[in-house]
Amino acid sequence: MFLHTPRVAIVHEWLEHFAGSERVVEQLLLLYPQAELFAVMDFLPKEERKFLNGKKVNTSFVQKLPFSRKFFRHYLGLMPLAVEQWDFTGFDIIISSHHAVAKGVITGPDQLHVCYVHSPMRYAWDMQTTYLRQSGLQSGLKSLYLRWLLHRLRNVDVRTASGVDVFIANSNYIARRIRKVWRRHATTIYPPVDVENFALSTNPRKDYIVVSRMVPYKRVDLIVSAFCRIPDRNLIVVGAGTEYDKIAALAGSAPNIKLAGRLPQEEMVRAIQGARAFVFAAEEDFGIAMVEAQACGTPVIAYGRGGALDIVNTSKDKPTGVLFDEQTPEAIIEAIHEFERQESLITTHNCCENALKFSATAFRTHIKAIVEKSYDQLFSDNATLEI
Repeated sequence: MFLHTPRVAIVHEWLEHFAGSERVVEQLLLLYPQAELFAVMDFLPKEERKFLNGKKVNTSFVQKLPFSRKFFRHYLGLMPLAVEQWDFTGFDIIISSHHAVAKGVITGPDQLHVCYVHSPMRYAWDMQTTYLRQSGLQSGLKSLYLRWLLHRLRNVDVRTASGVDVFIANSNYIARRIRKVWRRHATTIYPPVDVENFALSTNPRKDYIVVSRMVPYKRVDLIVSAFCRIPDRNLIVVGAGTEYDKIAALAGSAPNIKLAGRLPQEEMVRAIQGARAFVFAAEEDFGIAMVEAQACGTPVIAYGRGGALDIVNTSKDKPTGVLFDEQTPEAIIEAIHEFERQESLITTHNCCENALKFSATAFRTHIKAIVEKSYDQLFSDNATLEI
């Protein structure tokens, strides 16, 4: 236990929109309201700043570089240097929210550095080839430069892992990634999901639904292609993005597929509450949308990789959905048939109960426990931390 109120710093990569990683920062600030907040840059629009409660954000020199508001990702190569320039003298605990460079802050032997990892840099590690291909950068001078930059970032990424005392992963999948690229153990604490705003509904359920940004890796195209082949099942597609026209062309004039576009929050929740099952074909580090569906009492049919393995319970005891092994329309169709065979066993109550372990309250409880335990160990006779 703390003998005095610890001075806490929270480090985040960049503040651009209020999304998944910002929800983690929101809960950390609720847990440590006295903490100081650091970010490489802060371009949050006014209407999305409520979760900061007026707190000042300490930014880096990248904030002031030319055109940084629009092109700040072009400065990725400078960001490891930027986070090393902050002075954390006088802080007891530093908590970094990491998916790129945040864990690279410099701390001393009497400071506890806890790193909550959304993911190691996917585009610098096992997803490099996919990233270059999707960006059309498989050859040429720009491709050569990016390959060199990603090589540098990998070296920095491995080096800065040694400055972290305790790693926390947002899923068991990310814990395995951490072990692979940094050779470090990580404790899994699921990210906070606003399950309270996705209430259980007992209304009749009829159609299948997918809610997703329409970008390539989400694989909404596979789901639409699958339902084109089973015209006696209806699919509602909610979302927008760069793939929208492609998805619309795939759906064509199929009467069983409805493209609803981007819906207001309340309408989206009602659509999920009225769905027979939520279909998800992406490989995600976690997958908040699946938890939101479960909170509504909606079963999930998902690709069985990544965070879906943590979220969807497929055991005989209180099952909440079905997983499929391949990202193909055929595998999705078979999973739908399997779900319909098991549908009587997958209850709305089980789905809703399953979602509670991903609540914001559960997140804060687990984070508080691991920080206090780690801080005690840091100053014990045995100074080796292995949480």
